[in-house]
Amino acid sequence: MQEYPHHYVAAAAGGATGNVRISSPGLEDIESAGPAEFGGPGDRWSPETLLVGAVADCFILHFRAVTRAAKLDWDELECRVVGDLDRIDRVTRFTHFDIRVILDVPQGTNEERARKLLEKSEDSCLVTNSLTAECSFALEVRVAETAD
Repeated sequence: MQEYPHHYVAAAAGGATGNVRISSPGLEDIESAGPAEFGGPGDRWSPETLLVGAVADCFILHFRAVTRAAKLDWDELECRVVGDLDRIDRVTRFTHFDIRVILDVPQGTNEERARKLLEKSEDSCLVTNSLTAECSFALEVRVAETAD
């Protein structure tokens, strides 16, 4: 890992109408548009969905690093996030992120250890730690059933 601080660069470009092109050196460009709730087409990633997606993505990537260091085997992790956008004191902002996590682990996995690693990821996820909105987590560990 590189020494801190790390620096990340992104840019966006667009005209008076149409999609916005988001770019970052070395990455494939993506296009975004306003969400349907703000009069956009609703068929592209928007700043709102990108932020909510970043919460889910960061949790999974962080969990990978935590479990790699802890040498915990797992099969799949699903992270579903609902972000609540509201207008409070004339400021529109995200007020809450509801984060539902389901971890599938192989038979014989120590469920309590797996849960503790989920909790460690919850406490140290850099995206959720960077947000001012409240984040609530629901964590579930599912152990694979034995084959008959």
